[in-house]
Amino acid sequence: MDTPYHHLHAPPYYPPLLPEEQPSDAGTPASHRKPFKGFAAILASAIFLLSLVALIINQTQKPLPSQNNIVPTSKPTSFSNPEPRGVAEGVSAKSNSHLLRNIKGSYNWTNAMFTWQRTSFHFQPEKNWMNDPNGPLFYKGWYHLFYQYNPDSAVWGNITWGHAVSADLIHWLYLPIAMVPDQWYDINGVWTGSATILPDGQIVMLYTGSTDKSVQVQNLAYPADPSDPLLLDWVKYPGNPVLVPPRHIGPKDFRDPTTAWAGPDGKWRLTIGSKIGKTGISLVYQTTDFKTYELLDEYLHAVPGTGMWECVDFYPVAINGSVGLDTSATGPGIKHVLKASLDDTKVDHYAIGTYNPANDKWTPDNPEEDVGIGLKWDYGRYYASKSFYDPYKKRRIVWGWINETDTESDDLEKGWASVQTIPRTVLYDNKTGSNVVQWPVEEIESLRQNSTVFEEVVVEPGSVVPLDIGVATQLDISAEFETELLGSGAMEEGYGCSGGAIDRSAMGPFGLLVNAHDSLSELTPIFFRSSNTTKGTNTYFCADETRFVCFESELIPFDCPFEVSNRICKCLI
Repeated sequence: MDTPYHHLHAPPYYPPLLPEEQPSDAGTPASHRKPFKGFAAILASAIFLLSLVALIINQTQKPLPSQNNIVPTSKPTSFSNPEPRGVAEGVSAKSNSHLLRNIKGSYNWTNAMFTWQRTSFHFQPEKNWMNDPNGPLFYKGWYHLFYQYNPDSAVWGNITWGHAVSADLIHWLYLPIAMVPDQWYDINGVWTGSATILPDGQIVMLYTGSTDKSVQVQNLAYPADPSDPLLLDWVKYPGNPVLVPPRHIGPKDFRDPTTAWAGPDGKWRLTIGSKIGKTGISLVYQTTDFKTYELLDEYLHAVPGTGMWECVDFYPVAINGSVGLDTSATGPGIKHVLKASLDDTKVDHYAIGTYNPANDKWTPDNPEEDVGIGLKWDYGRYYASKSFYDPYKKRRIVWGWINETDTESDDLEKGWASVQTIPRTVLYDNKTGSNVVQWPVEEIESLRQNSTVFEEVVVEPGSVVPLDIGVATQLDISAEFETELLGSGAMEEGYGCSGGAIDRSAMGPFGLLVNAHDSLSELTPIFFRSSNTTKGTNTYFCADETRFVCFESELIPFDCPFEVSNRICKCLI
């Protein structure tokens, strides 16, 4: 095993701009100025029992905002109500209520512990709750990220659009809130949306609003001053809503419009996620002005048994290219990616297929790996992803929301919840022809300072090998594993990530232990596992969350699946 560890320095976060006065443009003002590198090469059919490398990663994070700035909130409703936050309002679950059912109290966290947990280079607001990325775009030299944000608390609710900009996707400048729920058509939430940049440079932003009757509708907004590169002020179209649920669609099953793409007839198309019974569907609308729309009779696509589709994403990828494509690109040598966030499973699934612009239908290349039943976008905690085309560097970039596993009471105590992933580039994998390739944006390289390299480390079956990496606040780990055949036993069928790192097979798991205590009483396995299937060998890249918060407490009445020093650890998860 060869493993270099790159020490990273935390990028500074710029302070927020001071609020400015609201413009007097026509329309409704959209906001009030209130305030590793990982790589595994398996060179032969191999047989390894659990082989893990223990690392202690101490992360020193940005200072927390003053707790005095957090609006006091009463005991979370999820302590008394088993239904996750957000479900009754018509969106996917926004709390980890399943973690609370057997817990009568919270771990005794300290401010120092909270500071240690806070990330330094994944994007997150200065405080409070965040979920889906919204309307990302590149405009006049700035990358813009909007996001679902609660300005009042560290739990989901009162959803507005937070806003930040960056020149390099790494260092972020916090801006004033872009849009707030202040009209009847979005009074219960300014929910997820997407940006479309027209050929003349105009920006149109479509987003879902939850009305005063909790009906999901689509609304139009646009910059108050297109000459402003920071896009500080937004105006809501006076004729909102521009779309309401069709008759055959439930009032809470109509959300998250995509970036629009232009067809050969000059009309713009966009798709919106929904469901019919248990069939996940993607509705298609055509428009010429983004104010009036025609619903097409046929769906872009539908997959039975997948349930509600949220945060649908649809875009082209070049078969033999090394660059991204504008969302409207079509023609020979192009495939289309269709992604849906499944409300039932809280997982982002995608498939690659062929789009027919003549009838606005998309067909998967492999029906057995259709949306929702095949490829996952990410196998960790990852949801509601959204991509955009970066014309500056000719690449497609995708963001995803990481919903952390903390309880609501802990989120309220620390004053923040959730992070965004490191932005990733997306390309078609022309080696396999069946999936995309994701990679952190090149700008992340600027965070590296120095490295420690270990070569030809032998990891015996069932062993844990500690590596001395010195002191570091952040690490970027590149690991290459080479396995060899031991014995003649066949690999078991059906192993994946579900069994965790403790579930051993003839092929492992093997990988890394991160956030590990000296005694291994607390650790997070990041590991690989190969399994044999009727179609060949699959290799899974997994993270085992069941072992990363471990302490002795009678408040938690279930046991960890591993022993340390002849005792059973009590685990939060």
